[in-house]
Amino acid sequence: FGDRLVVVTGAGSGIGRATARAFAAHGAEVVCADLDAGTAARTADGIAEDLGGTAHAMRVDVADTALMEEFARQVSDRYGVPDIVVNNAGIVVSGPFLDHSADDWRKALDVNLWGVVHGCRLFGAQMVERGEGGHIVNIASLAAFAPSRMLPAYSTAKAAVRMLSECLRADLAGQGIGVSAVCPGFVSTPIAGNATYVGPDLREFAVRALERRGYPPERVAAHILRAVHRNQAVVPVNVEGRIGYALSRLSPGALRGLARLSGAMRNP
Repeated sequence: FGDRLVVVTGAGSGIGRATARAFAAHGAEVVCADLDAGTAARTADGIAEDLGGTAHAMRVDVADTALMEEFARQVSDRYGVPDIVVNNAGIVVSGPFLDHSADDWRKALDVNLWGVVHGCRLFGAQMVERGEGGHIVNIASLAAFAPSRMLPAYSTAKAAVRMLSECLRADLAGQGIGVSAVCPGFVSTPIAGNATYVGPDLREFAVRALERRGYPPERVAAHILRAVHRNQAVVPVNVEGRIGYALSRLSPGALRGLARLSGAMRNP
């Protein structure tokens, strides 16, 4: 990825940080964007200090249309049109459907879906205008095809991200722009600790579960780089991701049964 410009949202921690570092390690110039300017700066500084790479920190709220438009303009004006964009920023709202307020739904969809729509729309238009191709990676999830009683808003948004990616892939193929939906299973990142919990407070359970899973975000980053290199459409990541994806195609009823069972186990 030498001489490529890569934009990563949610680059301050977790999968975003690992992805920014992975692209930089393979020669890319990286724009590290995050809602938290401090964590974005730490990622960019770490790339320069640890890897000798070139990285820039920028703050952006992916849920804010005007801020995303300004962000896309600034990236283009300062560094050029990106060759690769990774729409990674995301949040979790966890709890039963009836415990989700309208604001909970709005927050989850604004970040997890609209943030991706903004990134695809704005940077996709720049790539098309430049006329030299490119690649867009949208981070979906196992939740994109595996229903969950405790993640209705998150799962709905991620399912939409996957379908958006499929539609965009068809639309932009003639422009030489690839689109990949990367769907990780459970990954050991801070996302559970930063989540909003409505109804039963499962924070401690969720944090411990992700820690025990022991699947580092660096392995997801490797899948993301491979998806760009091979122009893959849908990329399920790790064992549960691949099993969930296979079941969604072969036996969706089994996934619905597992969703009912998992909810009963957490709420005896």
